[in-house]
Amino acid sequence: MHFLILVLMLSSAVFFFGALMHRSRRVRYQKLLATPPPPIWLPILKKTLPMIGRMSGKHKNQLFGYMQIFLSEKQFEGCGGLELSEEITTTITAQACMLLLGRETQVYPKLKTVLVYPHTYTSGQKGMFGGDNGESARLGESWDCGVVVLSWNSVKGGARNFEDGHNVTFHEFAHQLDQEDGAADGAPILEERSAYSAWARVFGEEYKVLVDKTRRGKKSTMDRYGATNPAEFFAVATETFFEKPRQLKSRHPELFEELQYYYKVDPTDWVEP
Repeated sequence: MHFLILVLMLSSAVFFFGALMHRSRRVRYQKLLATPPPPIWLPILKKTLPMIGRMSGKHKNQLFGYMQIFLSEKQFEGCGGLELSEEITTTITAQACMLLLGRETQVYPKLKTVLVYPHTYTSGQKGMFGGDNGESARLGESWDCGVVVLSWNSVKGGARNFEDGHNVTFHEFAHQLDQEDGAADGAPILEERSAYSAWARVFGEEYKVLVDKTRRGKKSTMDRYGATNPAEFFAVATETFFEKPRQLKSRHPELFEELQYYYKVDPTDWVEP
């Protein structure tokens, strides 16, 4: 009897402290979301991410709030001799947090560190899907241990040329979203269980179409790298959704609809008329 009482007391204590920590985190998040952005952010982003000028005030405020949380929780490390600057951390953080706009969500809960190289780097690290250990040139990587690796040159190029469908930051952080449920399978966590069947049907069909076009050497709205596997297809589709939304909506309307259901924004509002 005494043992049972002790177990119940310990369980109650664990629940109490867990609830207290959750409340404390929520309060801290609310404070960060309401914190005005540092004056330096907007001048940096107008230079490195020009499309921010076409975002609504609501989306800008939400973006800055998520950026505050991101920078308070994640570590940046310069690699290959790169000295980190406000421009580097602000530009990467802004693009990563663009994938969270329109949603009430945690800010990459599994991510701990962002490693940044000055330019394309070589790595013998196994990627998310295995492969050999041979060194290869890379623009970025997403590891399931809470690390994203990026090339700063590639980040800058993807941010300034916002309509070519290539954005390494979007790509690697889409992988982080995909991995939040523990599996890199091209299906991130959706709002409702019933949504997975439509997602699987549309993404499965579109993936097969891209694989077929790639095999036959045919052009597609999306980069052929998306034909590698379903996880890469989701990452490439994310790049296309944000950078070539009009083309995606016109040529792949169901895919656009599924991505809009997930991301809760319409990027056609942000591209040049």
